[in-house]
Order: sequence, then C-alpha cells, then structure tokens
Amino acid sequence: MLTNDEKRKLNNRLRRVVGQVEAVGRMIENEDYCVDILMQLSAATGALGKVGQIVLEEHLKTCVAEAVQNGNAKEREEKIDELVKLFRKYAGVID
Repeated sequence: MLTNDEKRKLNNRLRRVVGQVEAVGRMIENEDYCVDILMQLSAATGALGKVGQIVLEEHLKTCVAEAVQNGNAKEREEKIDELVKLFRKYAGVID
C-alpha cells in the first residue's frame, strides 16, 4: 500500500488538478482565448493521468505481485482479468 509520504504527494497532485480545473472555469467565465483554455485542460488531464499511473503502478507492485507470488491459480487469473479490464477501459490499447 502507499506510504504516508506517497499519499501526501498524490493528494498534493490532486489539489493542483483541482486548481487547474477551477482555473478553466474562470477562464471560460472570462471568455479567455480558447487555445489557452485547451492548454489548461490538457495540463489538468495530464496531471490526473499521472495520478492514475502512480496508483496503477502501486497496484501492480502490491496487489497483483502478491497474487502472482502467493495466490492460487484462481486468484492469479482474477488479477490478470482485472488488469485486462483496466487496460481496456483506461488505456484503449486492447480491443
């Protein structure tokens, strides 16, 4: 599981994302230049994606690794199926 320091860092990232999203709202309200709004949206999306990558990496290193090393065949298969579903949903890589 995540250490307290890792949790703190992830929460800091999420607070920055919240700030970026709030900035987008202000930019829209102020009728800022569309390209500037899109750039801010891209930054928020990228930052949120990074949080997802960190959480996925932690899941792989802990839950999945434990199931592979210590679990029975059914548990390993469930974790692999879970990962495939995650990749299908979030990565758009697997059809």
